Amino acid sequence: MTRLAPSPTGALHLGNAFSFVINWAIARKHNWHIVLRIEDLDTPRVKAGVIEQTIRTLEWLGLDWDSGPSTQADDLDRYAHAMDQLAQRNLVYPCELTRSQIEQAASAPHENEPDQHETYFDPSLRPRVIPSKFNDSGTNWRMLVNPVSITFVDSHMGPRSIDLDQTSGDFVVWTKRRAPSYQLAVVVDDAHAGVNQIIRGNDLLDSAARQLTLYRALSIESEPTYTHLPLIRGSDGRRLAKRHGDTRVDSYTQLGTSSEQIIGLLAFWSGITQQRTPMSIQEFKDRISLDTLTTDDIVFTQEDDAWLRS
Repeated sequence: MTRLAPSPTGALHLGNAFSFVINWAIARKHNWHIVLRIEDLDTPRVKAGVIEQTIRTLEWLGLDWDSGPSTQADDLDRYAHAMDQLAQRNLVYPCELTRSQIEQAASAPHENEPDQHETYFDPSLRPRVIPSKFNDSGTNWRMLVNPVSITFVDSHMGPRSIDLDQTSGDFVVWTKRRAPSYQLAVVVDDAHAGVNQIIRGNDLLDSAARQLTLYRALSIESEPTYTHLPLIRGSDGRRLAKRHGDTRVDSYTQLGTSSEQIIGLLAFWSGITQQRTPMSIQEFKDRISLDTLTTDDIVFTQEDDAWLRS
């Protein structure tokens, strides 16, 4: 079982389409059950109407699913129960420090990823007493991280060993918005749904280590298999975003671009074809293989844009 898990913070762009289409194609090729889950817990950034727009775009690309759509915000009790479990094991603690205070106080060397937005949290900032109850849902809570490497084999990127003590430190699992962080929410949701195949961008490789830490802390026996895909980047090397122009799928649709053109570009990026040529979603599914997909990130070029506009 796998899941398509878009976040309704903006319209899907070509980088999102790349990840979702490959996820869908591999799932259908292997007869996996597909869950559509809308990850709507980042409430300050959730935009009205984007959920419906996202579903329309996925359907326009030719994607379907077997259950859903569901939204995370509909049931917060599961996350609170997980926090109760972590607190009973003295693995989490409340933290009211601001980002600037954390940055000023932290002094240990670390290897923070450039696309990772969470500030490194040094163990020296932990409170002296770790509580055994989750009794303040209006405060940020962090997960205790031990100096132990988390190892796993990624289906595409290969063996990985990540020491969270060096990359993130004690990471946030609950936010002062009275909601779980992304890291805790996806673990609870995936375990609840029975998701055991996770396919997503390689910007979340470090997150896999954090999530595996939570799987083990919550005594969830069935851990997922991870497949991390290359990111689509702009010519400046940064992850595809608004700064690279309008790469929204809907914008190309309004220009008259067909879904077969976009699928054809994704096939070109995936190594299925050696040149840009229109392709149906069914042919993409039949021909997709991780063997032809690079592990290096992919650059969205002016030629790519011009072809979609032709």
